[in-house]
Amino acid sequence: MSDAGEFIDAGVQREASWERAVDPGPDGLRRYGSSVGAVRGTVRDAFRRYRGLEHDAVLALTSELWAIPVFERRLAAVVVLQTKLPLLVASDLTRLEGFLREAGTRELVDPLAHDVVGPLIEGLTRRDADRAATIVARWAADVDPWLGRAAQLSALRPSSSPMKR
Repeated sequence: MSDAGEFIDAGVQREASWERAVDPGPDGLRRYGSSVGAVRGTVRDAFRRYRGLEHDAVLALTSELWAIPVFERRLAAVVVLQTKLPLLVASDLTRLEGFLREAGTRELVDPLAHDVVGPLIEGLTRRDADRAATIVARWAADVDPWLGRAAQLSALRPSSSPMKR
């Protein structure tokens, strides 16, 4: 695991509370018992410590965090994506689709769809946005309920006329 990934995992575990910790539930994810605020703060601290992470390093970090089925690690991956949204490109929808399929809970699907996929698509050039719309339409028709939910939520972003990349 990368230094940034180890930092985030250790920080989130350090902030855990045994009262909130849970063995795998219906979504299949363990929980360390850290608050959302602790996860966000740990990611913020990681970006202060590991400055200058570019696109590939950010995606590698999110994959590392997502690889172990622990809710707080996966939430940290979502926060990383939210924070580094300007680095994302249309081809990253493939990785996001994998995350959505494995999320298992709306607490991960909803912010991925609403705060990552939706704004990513809004910021794409017309050609890439058309391709992305085709992908999201496929998600809407997929039997995976998390992809269908993500397709709906990603379209609910208020139109803000973002500057196209």
